[in-house]
Amino acid sequence: MDADAHRAFQVVEARFELVRKRSGLFLAPIVFVVLWFATLGLDTPAHRLAAVLGAVVVLWITEAIPMAITAFLGVAVAVVLGVAPPVEAFAPFADPLIFLFIGTFMLAQAIFSHGLDRRFAFAILGWRGVAHRPARVLVAYAGVSCMISMWISNTATTAMMFPIGLSVLHVLESQRRGRPLPPRFGTILLLSNAFAASIGGLATPVGTPPNLIGIGFIQRETGASIPFFSWMALGIPVVVVMFALALIDLGRAAIPRRATLHGVADFIAGERAALGPWTRGQKNTMFAFGLTVGLWVLPGFIALVAGNDSPAYRQVATLLPEGSVALLGAGLLFILPTDFSRHQFTLRWEEAKNIDWWIVFLYGGGIALGTLAFKTGLAETMGRGLTEIWGVRSAFTLLALSTVLAALLSETTSNTASANMVVPVVIAFANSAGIDPVVPAVGATMGASLGFMLPVSTPTNAIVYGSGRIPLTTMMRHGIVLDVVGVVVIVTVLAVLGPLVLAR
Repeated sequence: MDADAHRAFQVVEARFELVRKRSGLFLAPIVFVVLWFATLGLDTPAHRLAAVLGAVVVLWITEAIPMAITAFLGVAVAVVLGVAPPVEAFAPFADPLIFLFIGTFMLAQAIFSHGLDRRFAFAILGWRGVAHRPARVLVAYAGVSCMISMWISNTATTAMMFPIGLSVLHVLESQRRGRPLPPRFGTILLLSNAFAASIGGLATPVGTPPNLIGIGFIQRETGASIPFFSWMALGIPVVVVMFALALIDLGRAAIPRRATLHGVADFIAGERAALGPWTRGQKNTMFAFGLTVGLWVLPGFIALVAGNDSPAYRQVATLLPEGSVALLGAGLLFILPTDFSRHQFTLRWEEAKNIDWWIVFLYGGGIALGTLAFKTGLAETMGRGLTEIWGVRSAFTLLALSTVLAALLSETTSNTASANMVVPVVIAFANSAGIDPVVPAVGATMGASLGFMLPVSTPTNAIVYGSGRIPLTTMMRHGIVLDVVGVVVIVTVLAVLGPLVLAR
């Protein structure tokens, strides 16, 4: 019955997705025309931009066309309509954080190409005693997903860990010794992969694109810089608490007491042996990655010791911006040789060009449209209108509202689109209400990475749901719990630590 229900849902989901995408092609022009002729009381540039943004939001939510192309078109149409000159409109595509995206993606590509991710995964799973207890396997498996996704794409992490999880389940299901585990253990193990990857992305600025999108908006529109170390000071407590509560919820549903496993340790040992000794490419990649991370967090350590106002911190922070450091680390991959006699290096351009360029373009377009909203006064008008409607006057209430709004939107559209839409609105809202926008904007940024309830909420959920082992009701039941937990944890951590870490 579960398999039949899964197939039936897939058919319904495919039809819904087709209708959703097609509807955007009709709704976007309608929204544009309605807003164009509506009486909004705005200056001409802001009024025209409102019509453009209305159409862009519809196209982002429905994904009628690729989101990156939507961002491009939005900026291009704004130029054609005279909202801003092209030099001004397209300037955010050269934002320094664009190059942080590019450098980070290249480092991640090298990690994948040389198998460092699998080596790390099997090293953790091979720790003494882990493979003999189902609870330990669950914690280790999800923990690997969480830690890897701090540095590379959540989707890529889930895709890499997914076949490892299936292999572990195959070993367990082929064993006839000991007390058999309930079938729901396989469901929970695979589900933990998706959830842990999404949670882990919150830990660092480069863990998931919404983080950098939010940081970019905050820096451009408020002038507040959020260093790598400062984000981690907020992100890691959020991740630790969410990860622990997620595993408690998942583990209670599937792990009988005193259950033992057979055969998993031998399987993991065999996989580790098959990896062989460290290759030159793996060593080079580890060096470049370690150096990059070290330089990312160095300014934060100096600030922790000497203070944010010290000359040493200001000089290091000026000389080592995250984007430049990422490009230096990525550049090393093309310099460190794997076989100098054959002119082979750690990363080839044929591999590097396969990075997620669409995220880079989407980020540039989103920042460009958000910047135009502030420059034309549209954002300020929206902020005043929302302030009158919602009557929010306290920083904590705005923080909670921002996080909830972003989390709800992330259930129905991509995390990146959610961040692009919600964060600039929150900043404008805060400015209008006389509230410091930084902490609420960070809350919206983190809330955009929630969305655990449905297969369509995030690609990580879609990957594991495709196994056919996860009933929709199970994903929804555990996902809604994690959504609520995530909102509470994010709001609590930011309310307590935010004013200390992000003090200006």
